[in-house]
Amino acid sequence: MAMKTLEDLFVHMLRDMYYAEKEILKALPKMARKAGSEDLREAFEHHREETEGQVETLEKVFALFDLKPRGITCEAIKGLSEEAEEIMSETEDKDARDAGLIASAQAVEHYEMARYGTMVAWAKQLGKAEAARLLQQVLDQESAADKKLSKLAQSGLNRKAA
Repeated sequence: MAMKTLEDLFVHMLRDMYYAEKEILKALPKMARKAGSEDLREAFEHHREETEGQVETLEKVFALFDLKPRGITCEAIKGLSEEAEEIMSETEDKDARDAGLIASAQAVEHYEMARYGTMVAWAKQLGKAEAARLLQQVLDQESAADKKLSKLAQSGLNRKAA
């Protein structure tokens, strides 16, 4: 698809994030299983439930643009997923693995926050207030997940890994 307008860019990013959220849905259960900390496992499980809702929210945004939900390959998420896979398979110490899992998850959250922040601004610019409102809800969830991961790391998981 040629991207000639801001709406074209928005739709491209929407499809990118739809793909990304679907990939994250696949990764979170494995990350939860590999987590040594019960709190971290629960955080991943909770975020999986949130991510299911985020996929539904993106589908609502597609509808607001009269589009069928469809993803396009997100190379950034593919790379971040590969990095998480490497950490899960190559880090033997469970505490160090937890620290690595948090770092991997936060890299994903930061990518998502950047994308959703841009999409909120673009939706507003395009006069799509409902899309902006829905995407802001997702952005708020991603930000809360990032803060929760930071709290887990700082409250002891990083210290255990050291």
